[in-house]
Amino acid sequence: MSTERRLAVLRAIVEDYVETSEPVGSRSLAERHSLGVSPATVRNDMAALEDAGYITQPHTSAGRIPTDAGYRLFVDRLSTAKPLSSAERRAIANLLEGAVELDDIVDRTVRALAALTHQVALVQYPSLARSPVRHIELLALDETRILAVVIAENGRVTQRMVPLAHPLSADDVARLRLRANEIAVGKRLTEIGDDLTALASEFEHGLRSAIGQVAGALVEVLASHNEERVVLAGAAHLVESAIDFSGTVRPILEVIEEQVVMLKLLGEMAEDAGEVSVRIGSEHTQPGLAETSMVAAGYGAGREIMAHLGVLGPTRMDYPNSIAAVRAVARYLSRILST
Repeated sequence: MSTERRLAVLRAIVEDYVETSEPVGSRSLAERHSLGVSPATVRNDMAALEDAGYITQPHTSAGRIPTDAGYRLFVDRLSTAKPLSSAERRAIANLLEGAVELDDIVDRTVRALAALTHQVALVQYPSLARSPVRHIELLALDETRILAVVIAENGRVTQRMVPLAHPLSADDVARLRLRANEIAVGKRLTEIGDDLTALASEFEHGLRSAIGQVAGALVEVLASHNEERVVLAGAAHLVESAIDFSGTVRPILEVIEEQVVMLKLLGEMAEDAGEVSVRIGSEHTQPGLAETSMVAAGYGAGREIMAHLGVLGPTRMDYPNSIAAVRAVARYLSRILST
């Protein structure tokens, strides 16, 4: 049996099982696919695939279904990613490019992924503290109130009102704004806390108290936005796929609602080689996800990966479509954050 023909048979089994959710027999394979061999030859190839652990027979007299190993071989041998249709590409572009603020961008992204793949979509929120600073703005509302605004390269904007014990003139605020941007722009937020704290010592003694209050407020902004979280959409798709799970979907839903677990999973997948990572069934370290697969990719501004996004669903997943959608959405999101 040739290796290429065996892979063709496995590919046909995966495609038919994903489409129909029914075990696949040799006669239907020969009829539906141009394999160029007889049903008897297909049966021999299927027997060899079963011996190798790539397919299994769920019950006597049934056809075969892929195993986790079979799905893995199928994914690893995908020569090219399935291209998205022009309509799908337009839908992603129209949805994401209409957003301005990061909260809206993340919300639109997770909904787009869920709609494209019919899976649970996950988008890791880019942490403000890991992103370089784009700009710090200080707005004097009056002599004793400053609005401090931090704009990160990932598009996230945060602000804080600073009441001052001593007044600052417009010129003082302008000097402070200039110096704060000299310290911060282009650097990660985690790298500039000490420099901002020391900023007051650069000003005249009578201004140091007020300058220290503003600098302290900026440091507090950084500390308060150091959290990481995952936004979810499309959990109902798991319920629609209940046939693919041996029991209730409740344990899976409970796992994906745990922020720490999903952040850890995305972090682990980030270490996998390649632009898009795929975890299949038993490859998950979390027992509750043993009947699921996840496709994930990183996104960010320029060449810097800020966070990750992906989709999670049953192992009977349309892998080519899921991989293409995750890759495309990650690229669109990166492009938006880079502008």
